[in-house]
Amino acid sequence: MAQPEEPPINSLDLENSDASFALQVQRLHQLTIYGRWLFVICLWLIIAPICLWDLRTEIALWQQYFTWVAVRYGLFFHPLSTLGLAFCIAMTAAVLTWQSRNILWGLPKPEQQRLEKQVYRIRLQGPTHPLWKWVCN
Repeated sequence: MAQPEEPPINSLDLENSDASFALQVQRLHQLTIYGRWLFVICLWLIIAPICLWDLRTEIALWQQYFTWVAVRYGLFFHPLSTLGLAFCIAMTAAVLTWQSRNILWGLPKPEQQRLEKQVYRIRLQGPTHPLWKWVCN
């Protein structure tokens, strides 16, 4: 038995379907922002302390005799710690850049359409969808 095809989604039809749709898209965007920052906070609370703990002897050396060569070699000889800290820094910078772009220039059209399609799917599934109570209530 063939599954019914999802009807094509036109963003103009979605925007005009009811007044609460734009608010629901905004709520989903807010949830996306909170999710990304929660992920970054978890990285800094879980991965960064482990990496810094591994570098504790190097950090003690840096406090006594700080040189950039000591930092370079300390990070070079602790590659997993370096990778972990670099990942934390990179994810923080990526989220800051993404959010700054959205604040300064607004959401790009593809991202706006993705959010609209996701809200449409949440509405179709109804209260059984995990995001229903945060987006549609």
